Amino acid sequence: MKTVLITGASSGIGKELAWVFAEKNYRPILVARRKSMLEIVAQDIKESFFIDAIVISLDLAKSDSAEKLMEIIDNQNLNIDVLVNNAGFGDYGDFYQTNTVKMESMMNLNMLTLTKLSRIISAKMVEQGFGQILNIASTAAFQAVPSFAVYAATKAYVLHFSEAIAHELKPLGIHVTTICPGPTHSEFQEKAGMQNSDKLFDTAPLAFLVAEFAFEAMMKRKTLAIYGSKNQFLTFMLRFSPRKLNTMIAAKMMKD
Repeated sequence: MKTVLITGASSGIGKELAWVFAEKNYRPILVARRKSMLEIVAQDIKESFFIDAIVISLDLAKSDSAEKLMEIIDNQNLNIDVLVNNAGFGDYGDFYQTNTVKMESMMNLNMLTLTKLSRIISAKMVEQGFGQILNIASTAAFQAVPSFAVYAATKAYVLHFSEAIAHELKPLGIHVTTICPGPTHSEFQEKAGMQNSDKLFDTAPLAFLVAEFAFEAMMKRKTLAIYGSKNQFLTFMLRFSPRKLNTMIAAKMMKD
């Protein structure tokens, strides 16, 4: 049985990815800060698929969390066949009013921990000659987003970083897939402080649909996959519009 490590697995897309992988007979290693919620996910997976998911409670927003996580994994002699870097959060509001502690945690989680885990685990995958990495970015990665400036920038980093290592690792038998969903029904909206942005989420898909899409894209060994035909069209059109205009439109969408 193959093993998949999923970060941010206590809710949202990460939780649904755990279900999708378990259904496909992968043993999930569930990592997030909230242990009680991870244990519920693990118990549901055991009852539904007779698979013992492994629970690791860890705050991945800490700068040294990747090293701590890998120490736990190595001590349990666990081999990772698939790495899913899903953990992340946003922070809505004007940049000059940003809480710098929260901003640093977001940058650590969205970029630093993702990068370190990709580095450490990809090296192990190269040694064994196979492996897959699935990184969850966002449609926000394709443009500047006022009121979401740092979050969008972190996702741009995830996208460009992932495409670069996908090129490096492909000849070595390691495949990297990046998923860019748009707004999705999950806890993201509340955690980001976007309770008044219902218009953005009115037609948002369920997290389970995004998780299924992500798994299928990974299995097809796609380098980049954008969820939804509307998101695909809008992302394509960004190429032909002035960057300043794109930023103005994004600002209006975030304020409506």
